[in-house]
Amino acid sequence: MALDTANPNPALIAAVVRLTEQVPGLRVVMDHLPQMEPSEESQTRTLVRLNLQELGKRSQVYVKVSEVLRRVSGQVPHATNFYRDRRDELWELFGPDRLMFGSDWPNSDTWGTYPQVLKIVHEYFLSKGRAATEKFFWKNSITAYRWMKREKSQPQLLPG
Repeated sequence: MALDTANPNPALIAAVVRLTEQVPGLRVVMDHLPQMEPSEESQTRTLVRLNLQELGKRSQVYVKVSEVLRRVSGQVPHATNFYRDRRDELWELFGPDRLMFGSDWPNSDTWGTYPQVLKIVHEYFLSKGRAATEKFFWKNSITAYRWMKREKSQPQLLPG
């Protein structure tokens, strides 16, 4: 089993650090990190960054890149590069093996259409190469959730 978290905030991120210290074999999938607004308080921002760095060292912690779009001054930007900094930060902390796609549909409809959400993350991960894109869109979820193949037509990860 894996534990999914949602609606991240500084307290939740700190709790995931404590939880994964106490239960080191627990797989955790952190949802919606791109949507989390950085704190205005410098000390809180620093603590969140340190906790995310710690979680980035824990191979059983994954990040579902969901709720990517956000409102700024009443508008929702749909330019891919507007969201690059947050995706770069997650890439730096969790790497290509522990990031995976999550649309958050239908909740994402309040910020944009499914194609708009998909375009923003697809373009970013395509820039990382085909292998990273495949990991992001399906292969990493197999590892995080330990999906079991139930039909012959389902793809599977090859050993090695």
